[in-house]
Amino acid sequence: MNDLVQRAKEFATSAHKRIDQQRKYSGQPYDVHLKAVAALVAEVGGDEEMIAAAWLHDTVEDTPATHHDIEDTFGPGVARLVWELTDISRPGDGNRAVRKAMDRDHLAQASDRAQTIKLADLIDNARDICKHDERFARTYLQEMAALLDVLNRGHPELLRRARKLLGRCEEKLDITLPAHGMEVEEAEQLHRKTLGFARRRIQRLFNDAFTARDIAEPLVSFDEDRDPARILEAMEAKRVSVAGIRHQGLVHAYLRREDLAAGLVPRQARRFSPDQVVAGDAGLPAVVEVLTRHHHCFVTVLGTVNGVITRSEMEKPLVRMWLFGMITMLEMRLAEMIAERWPGESWTELVSRGRLEKAKKLQEERSRRGQQVSLLECLQLSDKGYLVIRDPDYFRQLELQSKSQGQEAIRALESLRNNLAHSQPITTGDWPQIVRMTRLVAGTGT
Repeated sequence: MNDLVQRAKEFATSAHKRIDQQRKYSGQPYDVHLKAVAALVAEVGGDEEMIAAAWLHDTVEDTPATHHDIEDTFGPGVARLVWELTDISRPGDGNRAVRKAMDRDHLAQASDRAQTIKLADLIDNARDICKHDERFARTYLQEMAALLDVLNRGHPELLRRARKLLGRCEEKLDITLPAHGMEVEEAEQLHRKTLGFARRRIQRLFNDAFTARDIAEPLVSFDEDRDPARILEAMEAKRVSVAGIRHQGLVHAYLRREDLAAGLVPRQARRFSPDQVVAGDAGLPAVVEVLTRHHHCFVTVLGTVNGVITRSEMEKPLVRMWLFGMITMLEMRLAEMIAERWPGESWTELVSRGRLEKAKKLQEERSRRGQQVSLLECLQLSDKGYLVIRDPDYFRQLELQSKSQGQEAIRALESLRNNLAHSQPITTGDWPQIVRMTRLVAGTGT
């Protein structure tokens, strides 16, 4: 046994032993399973890194060891294989079917070397479970069948053995599994629904976190019997474009500097229109809606107007942060649409080789950093947009009238994102896109 494999064997055996992990049914030390998996991988000609990873395949999932520990001890090649073999789902991601669908998607993208190791793992686990736990075997065999549908790049001999074992277990337990493809499709649909629910929940939390009160400027106000010339002088000194007018101590109307310059007096002040006033705890989407129709959005606290927002306030860092988040949520929605329309990775056939390679390189880099992401998540925003507008049903959902309008909207969205990233003004040329995006993501439009 070479040094790499020997060190992996000792590391894994020690890690599982420290937490007193044993085989569920036999009570044997856990390394009995690891040894069996490594032996199967070696039997079909697995290289040293593959055999080492076979010993380590459950280490990160079951013990305190991390992916960084594996990389520091055994190098990036082994660490990559172990990462590909480690489940990415967490208890909070949904029920067992949803979690298994997520983990299956992860394995579907794994390398042929990692899929070979997973086939060996399935074979040894299926033998044990079918022998000792008929009840759970019914669930496990369904999950195994679904996995075999995506592990088609693993070693052909192990894939053949796994399918043969699956058939023997079905016969032994006198069960007939449902059509595997249909089960995968149903699980993928459930997975997409769960992701959509999570996105909408994040969206609500995100919108509630940023309010009109956070960006409003205090509304300077004057009694209605104040001399107009003095009011205008005070507004110019304070560099404000609008002022509230008080009647019996309460702000009930407003005047602009232009109004005073044109000769209006406080008693001729403009009444607040219902559609230009928001509560202090209103979200920023409500503010955007007001500013599409009015130059000023007035903010109330306890029913009294005491703040004002103009498009200038929409340049503030907090708003720019919010807009970045809105773009991210829109991108998540586009990814959901693509996954729904082109399941699995069938969408890859519609993307140019260069753009696809760029996504793969980004996925590799993020994987190297320990981030677990799908290839679709690594696709550029514009690429996701151009995919979605291929389907007329989808671009109508995005309130687009034509494919050309969709292409223009994608370019405008990229412009907005670039201006946000480079601290450029956003409330002049980018305002229409801000309105469109807010309505789509926050649902403020029709």
